[in-house]
Amino acid sequence: MNNNLVGKKIYLREFAEQDWVDVHQYASQEKVSKYQPWGPNTEEASQAFVNQVLLDAEVTPRTRFVYAIMEKLNEKLIGAVELNIRDAANRNGEIGYIVHPDFWGLGVATEAAKLTIEFGFTTLRLHRIYATCDPRNSASSKILEKLGMTKEGKMRENLLIKDGWRDSYLYSVLDREWDLTQEYS
Repeated sequence: MNNNLVGKKIYLREFAEQDWVDVHQYASQEKVSKYQPWGPNTEEASQAFVNQVLLDAEVTPRTRFVYAIMEKLNEKLIGAVELNIRDAANRNGEIGYIVHPDFWGLGVATEAAKLTIEFGFTTLRLHRIYATCDPRNSASSKILEKLGMTKEGKMRENLLIKDGWRDSYLYSVLDREWDLTQEYS
């Protein structure tokens, strides 16, 4: 994805080295990383994240696509969205997103995930895209359901985070289902 993916309120672009400063503004906050195995980030951790994203963008074939979520109005980096090809042979990918809390509840994560899923199905020709979320993170569950993803179930204690083992809800959407959900959105 060399070109930006453009939505109504946001657009997605490749990361640049200096973006770590904006990433750190949200990734250093406890409430942002509450349900994650990382964070809150130190400056070094935010720099390391962006540096790894830049390295992963150069790998051939590319399997990790991490993009800066940019607010159109102020040209401000307000989050990140990611698509990882987890199984190329079976055309499976996984999405995830993080948004600055100043932009929670405004549809930013939903729009970013929608653009990324569309990219996964149309450009990468994936068959299935899935996402996981902490069962305590009801906002993320609502986003995944709004996107038309099916809740497949709960994986028990599959991720070790700061407060111990975490369960994860598993959501997915298939390429043929995505086409259907887009007709009515």
